[in-house]
Amino acid sequence: MSIVSSLYIGASGLLSNSLELEVVGDNVANSNTIGFKGSRAAFADVLGDTIIGGNGQLGLGVRAQTVQKIFTQGSLTSTGIATDMAVQGPGLFVVEGPDGPLYTRNGQFTLNQDGHLTSLEGLRVQGYVADANGVVTPGTGLDDLQLADATSPPLATSNLVIHANLDSQATVLGVPFDATDPANTSNFSTTMTVYDSLGAAHDIDLHYVNLGGGTWEWHAVTDGANVDGGTPGVPFELGTGTLTFDGAGNLSAVAGNTITLDPTGVAPSQTITLDMGDPATGTVGITQFAAPSATSFLSQDGHTAGTLAGIKVDENGNVIGAFTNGETRTLAQVALADFPAPDELGRIGGNLYRAFADAGEPNIGAPGSGGRGTLVQGALEQSNVDLASELIRMIVVQRAFQANSKTLTTADQMAAELVQIKR
Repeated sequence: MSIVSSLYIGASGLLSNSLELEVVGDNVANSNTIGFKGSRAAFADVLGDTIIGGNGQLGLGVRAQTVQKIFTQGSLTSTGIATDMAVQGPGLFVVEGPDGPLYTRNGQFTLNQDGHLTSLEGLRVQGYVADANGVVTPGTGLDDLQLADATSPPLATSNLVIHANLDSQATVLGVPFDATDPANTSNFSTTMTVYDSLGAAHDIDLHYVNLGGGTWEWHAVTDGANVDGGTPGVPFELGTGTLTFDGAGNLSAVAGNTITLDPTGVAPSQTITLDMGDPATGTVGITQFAAPSATSFLSQDGHTAGTLAGIKVDENGNVIGAFTNGETRTLAQVALADFPAPDELGRIGGNLYRAFADAGEPNIGAPGSGGRGTLVQGALEQSNVDLASELIRMIVVQRAFQANSKTLTTADQMAAELVQIKR
């Protein structure tokens, strides 16, 4: 091993530590980059000669072996922005690049002018689109997620549930019900809103009349303006029936439990079933106790048309739309991709990775399944770079660089001494 070899050994140390400083500097520079995964430089020794006798080897310095990406979890920070998402656990978001799918841990997403969920660079986020009933079938092929144009179509009311108590001590009026004078011909009333097939709302008044002996009569009335053949301002009766209660005030019989609404205009006639209780269960529905008449619960299954008012993303990546009519529906599901060797993915800038062969085949599917992580809405994953560790590493690199420079200067001085011998 010559003095000249010592010069090359010192030079290899300088080059290797310069490379490591590049890696450390890159980590520090990206310490605030969302979803950034830090790297570390790995080095290997270079074998030189075997000394005489074969009892030892002399090295020729060091070489850079690889720069390894560290895919540990970064901390999550809440942002409150509905389209921000963070991956908790393994997996990367899939976005459509110019030449095929790309992958990222950066969940800073937004809706573009066409309503597509995209990255800040305009790449469309990939996932599974739900059908009209809000059903998502993962594994059916990735697609762009278009959300902003979602609507909730109207739904005609077909069922109405009523829970109420009719006062057992109410006066028996002894006069027939008159829809034009309900105040004097009924004991109690409540108002409900139902919807036709076009989403138009119709108010219906349900009047109760005490016939005595545990029997009550009910009458459903609406303004004549709501129905074909009706006169605006004149009450129009949609249906009637009777309720019978036993000595304990429980419902024992129901005669008539439907009303027919034939809306004004092009909406077709519809039959609405009134669920006022099941005589088999008694107290579920309408009762007759010695307490003031009151309605405790009203529910119907229709609604008007609605537009998208906001979205919610659950931990399994389901994008749930909230509409102005109060309805909710699953619109899509964000997909995640996991790789057998994520540290072999290729960085291409912009917080993006490309799948190289050494990374293995992507395992794409729903979050929270197949070993993939879950999603956190309104949060972002911070860089996993530990600044304190990187600064310490920077000091170590600096000292190693200084030490290797001493190898060069010492070998140079020794070479100079050899030159002086000749003189």
